[in-house]
Amino acid sequence: MRVVKLLLIPVLLLPVVLVGCGKKEEKKAGELAPVSGHMAKKEAVVVVPDSVRGKWKAVKIAVTNKETNKETVYTVAIGTEVAIPNAGISIRVDNFLPHFMMEGTTLTSQSNEPKNPAAQIRIIEGGKEIFKGWLFSLYPTTHAFQHPQYGFTLVDFLPAS
Repeated sequence: MRVVKLLLIPVLLLPVVLVGCGKKEEKKAGELAPVSGHMAKKEAVVVVPDSVRGKWKAVKIAVTNKETNKETVYTVAIGTEVAIPNAGISIRVDNFLPHFMMEGTTLTSQSNEPKNPAAQIRIIEGGKEIFKGWLFSLYPTTHAFQHPQYGFTLVDFLPAS
């Protein structure tokens, strides 16, 4: 009988312990969340060096319709926006870095040679920005934007006259 009591006590206490451990603490209004070991993500800064600024006039972006498998290449001048006909989508090219490199949170070009070409773009659909990021000519799947109907690839870049 004594053995049964000793075994019964832990069995009866187990649900109490489990329920007590599962309770979430409620955060009071105005109370800050505890700081974790991770730092807040800093916004990257794009620096176009003087050796690159004004040396490139446009990029060519291939837009592939995934349903029809049809690809159309659009030439988009740097700093401008082009609407994709019958798609409700437009592409804006903010910057072009011919030799893309990252130094901490700074994105820049190591030279004016097209050794790692990258275009910073925005995709606008229905008047809302749905993507802001980079297309890489040499690495088209790196950080690629996933749209349900269209694919976007940096295929060429045009120097200024």
